[in-house]
Amino acid sequence: MKRYIAFIDFDGTITSKDTLLELIRFQKGSFLFYAGFLINAPWLLAYKLGIISNHRAKQRVLRFFFRKTPAEEFQKKCQAFSSIILPRYIRRKALDEIKRLKQLEAEIVVVSASAANWIQPWTDSMGLKLIATVLETRNGKMTGKIDGRNCSGKEKPRRIKSAYDLNSFDELYAYGDSKGDLPMMALATHSFFRPFR
Repeated sequence: MKRYIAFIDFDGTITSKDTLLELIRFQKGSFLFYAGFLINAPWLLAYKLGIISNHRAKQRVLRFFFRKTPAEEFQKKCQAFSSIILPRYIRRKALDEIKRLKQLEAEIVVVSASAANWIQPWTDSMGLKLIATVLETRNGKMTGKIDGRNCSGKEKPRRIKSAYDLNSFDELYAYGDSKGDLPMMALATHSFFRPFR
């Protein structure tokens, strides 16, 4: 019997929006959301120009909005976001493909640069596995730092290979929507770029 595994990017592939941005808006409100990004505009511009890494820019934003937030409070709001807001951004075609993969009895793994805090409740409810960025906590509070590396680019296949023996699968599927997904997609026997739009 053939064994199948599928690796699917989350933001922009399964979803129609960047969930980190929507999470910040949900947790902090529109005024602080826009004010915060205005304050951090030089850092975001530096990232867009390739002066600083995605990892550094992302940590800057996370620190600004969530540093010293009690971890329990942060997680409670992530759970609420996942159940109330997230479903409206899930692409119907992505759900159809997940259903098809389940009929193949494929192991389905969401691989995301966004944090597990707000994705895990959704993947658990769908019966999917998750590999995602981990946010650091210290003394019961969010530090605004990433624990380890941002799960993007070359980090995606590294995490996948550390979690799965790919040689034990007959066919590998990969789905993505950005250049940060290309290293993951290179692992696959079947890869799909922006397939659900």
